[in-house]
Amino acid sequence: MKNIADLRKTLRQQIRQTRQNLTALQQQQAAQSLTQQALALIEQRQAQHIALYLSFDGEISTQLLIEKLWQQGKNVYLPVLHPFAKGHLLFLNHRPDTALIKNKFGIFEPQLAVQNVFPAEKLDIIFTPLVAFDLQGNRLGMGGGFYDRTLANWQHKNFVPVGLAHQCQQVKSLPVESWDIPLFAILSA
Repeated sequence: MKNIADLRKTLRQQIRQTRQNLTALQQQQAAQSLTQQALALIEQRQAQHIALYLSFDGEISTQLLIEKLWQQGKNVYLPVLHPFAKGHLLFLNHRPDTALIKNKFGIFEPQLAVQNVFPAEKLDIIFTPLVAFDLQGNRLGMGGGFYDRTLANWQHKNFVPVGLAHQCQQVKSLPVESWDIPLFAILSA
């Protein structure tokens, strides 16, 4: 029998391939559906400070949601790899004119500017990417642990973590490790 690490690696490869095989139309429809679900949750929670991410590797697109939040006057923040604390994230204010650069993983993020850093503890919602999820709220990320570290003990903080995913990323049950952080909710389309 494979160990948990091997199972997780195989699952990551399979789900990422499935996600990458979605058509442009499927991606567009999922993004529109997800945007409506996210906006409803944001309104329900009266959230003003919302962390999102820029989609990568077939992830469900967040661009429409970001634009709608800007139109509503909400504050949007994007994750940035912490320059000193390896494996940790910072959240920076993201506006239409924010300069973006590619990080070491090839993912666009705001250029680090200390004045734009917003404490994670003051966020209302952190929308997280994921590779796979199950109905128990478990998420399987890319394997770097960035969000696991950010979301540790979220139940005792101001924000709620919410995963965003395509429906094809749902599995019956995930092989979980002690550091995995179940989410408040997962929105899928």
